[in-house]
Amino acid sequence: MSIWDVEKSKHKSFEMPGAKPHYNPDRPGQVEHICLNLSLDIPKQSVEGTCEITIKPVRNDIHELIFDAVNLQITAVTIQEIAQRFEYDGEFLKVYLAEPTIKEERFKIAIAYGVIQPQRGIYFIQPTEFYPQKPTQVWTQGEDEDSRFWFPCFDYPGQLATSEIIVKVPAELTAISNGKLLNVISDSDHKIYHWYQQEIHPTYLMTLAVGDFLEVKDQWQDIEVNYYVDKSRTEQEARLSMGKTPRMIEFFSEKYGYRYAYPKYAQVCVADFIFGGMENTSTTLLTDRCVLDERAALDNRTTESLVAHELAHQWFGDLVVIKHWSHAWIKEGAATYAEVLWTEHEYGAIEAAYYRLGEARNYFAEDAERYRRPIVTHVYREAIELYDRHLYEKGGCVYHMLRTELGEELFWQSIHAFVQQNAHKTVETIDLLRAIEQASGKNLMPLFDQYVFRGGHPEYKIGYSWDSENNLAKVTVSQTQDQLFDLRIPIAFGFEGEAELKTFTIRIFEKEQALYFPLSQKPSYISFDHENNYLKQVTLEYSLAELKAGLEFNPDPLAKIQYAEAIAKKGSLEAVKALEKALLSEPFWGVRLEVAEVLASIKLDQAFTALAQGLGDEDARVRKTVIAGLAKTKTQASLDLIKPILKHGDPSYNVEATAASCIGDLAQALSNQRPPDGVIQLLQTTLTEKAGWNEVIRSGAIAGLAKIKDSDQALETILLYTAPTTPQPLRLAAIRALGTIGKSQTKPKTEQILNRLEVIARESFFLTQVSVVIALGQIDSSGAIRILQALSNQTPDGRVKRMADEAVTKVQAAIGSDASIKQLREELEELKKNNQELKSRLEAIEAKSNLFS
Repeated sequence: MSIWDVEKSKHKSFEMPGAKPHYNPDRPGQVEHICLNLSLDIPKQSVEGTCEITIKPVRNDIHELIFDAVNLQITAVTIQEIAQRFEYDGEFLKVYLAEPTIKEERFKIAIAYGVIQPQRGIYFIQPTEFYPQKPTQVWTQGEDEDSRFWFPCFDYPGQLATSEIIVKVPAELTAISNGKLLNVISDSDHKIYHWYQQEIHPTYLMTLAVGDFLEVKDQWQDIEVNYYVDKSRTEQEARLSMGKTPRMIEFFSEKYGYRYAYPKYAQVCVADFIFGGMENTSTTLLTDRCVLDERAALDNRTTESLVAHELAHQWFGDLVVIKHWSHAWIKEGAATYAEVLWTEHEYGAIEAAYYRLGEARNYFAEDAERYRRPIVTHVYREAIELYDRHLYEKGGCVYHMLRTELGEELFWQSIHAFVQQNAHKTVETIDLLRAIEQASGKNLMPLFDQYVFRGGHPEYKIGYSWDSENNLAKVTVSQTQDQLFDLRIPIAFGFEGEAELKTFTIRIFEKEQALYFPLSQKPSYISFDHENNYLKQVTLEYSLAELKAGLEFNPDPLAKIQYAEAIAKKGSLEAVKALEKALLSEPFWGVRLEVAEVLASIKLDQAFTALAQGLGDEDARVRKTVIAGLAKTKTQASLDLIKPILKHGDPSYNVEATAASCIGDLAQALSNQRPPDGVIQLLQTTLTEKAGWNEVIRSGAIAGLAKIKDSDQALETILLYTAPTTPQPLRLAAIRALGTIGKSQTKPKTEQILNRLEVIARESFFLTQVSVVIALGQIDSSGAIRILQALSNQTPDGRVKRMADEAVTKVQAAIGSDASIKQLREELEELKKNNQELKSRLEAIEAKSNLFS
């Protein structure tokens, strides 16, 4: 039994076979400096050079050192030019010291090494036969424990050292690294860049990025702020994507109580990056997919949030460093919450609250669908498995709850104390608790015990009634989860015409509680957890009158969304009218979006008519949701409303993409009434004519085709776009679409799809492997399991391995539950085939009859 799997019947265990406790290794000494002197051979995808490590021993008589070093070619190990005996097994480099250590007497150990075609750590990007326009770049990725793949080191976050990188690259390329550029030496063929990082940091944050970049210069106070993008992009696009960075540095320096600590801040957008971004000290790498054009910027704040997230890591993660991966939530939760903080600063509290809801929902989905775990755990297979929604989004929500518990003044005093006391040091979760207690006098261990050190969250069911005789509001609170939470929750009552709510803070700690509140008059609405600051799920059991009043008058957008969800469950015509009013008059786009989503769940003609009015909403995000909602009603009327949006266009890429996906779904649903040929032709035209930013629209067209399961033409088109010559984002969409069209498919088509996916699964690119796993996870076939297991065994990436293993479990379950559906489809195909044969025979008989007549 898992040490935290307290609700086995409801939640899967986080621990996969092979999971075990992980600890930092023994520390022979303090690494004080790492110097890499490297030469790159980009065509051969190789690195050659020397890694020199300065070590200050913690004790006498250390006779051997063990370095992490995976698949390197070690040629020599020396100390003061004296050769040291060593053994190397391809994973660890064991050095036998010629002379034992003397406590605190520093020494430098130089390791001459090379690496050819590395699997991880350092990545060589070059033009290929299929992508001749791909840029020539080299970049590194150290987190979690991948630095060992490109230089020998003690590869865990507990060791902090200064660093320098001296690197020889082709003359036409630029090399960017941590810290300050000391000099560049040039000749006709090469340049040698010398970068020096004087602030200590862990090995996983050492970085190198090489390419032919467009450099866009900016500044914050006396700090250089530079943006690097491929030369196919423009300065305008770079500034559109990253141009708020100086203001963000100012904001976080003030918020965290510590001035930005490094001599520069560079953001380098690289091709084929395997994360969204990576916060290397003073030099963040970002995926080039985040670079916006003007049209993408209309309804896309993802890049802005990514920039804020990675920048916040310069304090949480780089300045204050985690001691062990099990405490990574300290940095990832803080950086995720930084997205909320920046949204609040830039766009206001309502926008920030809605952003926070999105983060909570991401966590809720993982908790319900994948597994439940404590945020802090040291039991895993690979540390990268910890980088999930529990770590990021739930961690961010914990920071917000700390802010709620402490209040503004004490929260920020605690954050300042934590950062200032631990700058350039390593920390664990207990250090955050200690800083809070020192700065505020408050012990928040009960909150940490419930939200950080165990899994789950409260799930409340709230009821309300009014006792008019005694002027008492009765609120019933039930905790429906197994493990009870003990929290002090504000319960507020709102009155029509009054801006202020009457609020009571109540301890909620029992399975069932009945609470009575004396009020001067009957309230118009009730707000449980007023302002919605605690991470929880809530079901409201109020009358329609209170729900309607809350939707109209409660100033909290998250409460409005809860009311809208509860109203939709009523399913009545009165409920439709209340939601229609909100859709047309609510000032905040996020609430209108949520209203549109729940309106689509009501199976009344009036709901459809009300929802259709949202097609004219000024906000593209609302229009996108309205389209998806209309498509849930499988009628010709839905198709007639949505089809023109794809034909005539929309200012938003995302709106057009959603329209494309939805008309495919509708065409399949209506195929018994009319053939889907016209929709297929429109989607194929879209694929031909609407290339654009990150292939968003064309990916929508592929998704639409994938819904038309019975069409050979749709499948053949999708297969065509899985060819390696297809632009990468579109190809990845096509690979994923094979899973959609392959679910509960006929045997011949399933075999065709699996044969294609099996070939693609042999490719090494991370995003390709992820797309293959997503596709195979939808296909109810033992053949999918076989390919997934092979991919799990061969991939070097722990994220892909875990996804593949989880997909195997999912497919195994689906094979049983979907077997009957699959059998029906096969019987239907057989019936169609027999009908076609019968029709051919009749036509032949008729032809013969005509011949002899």
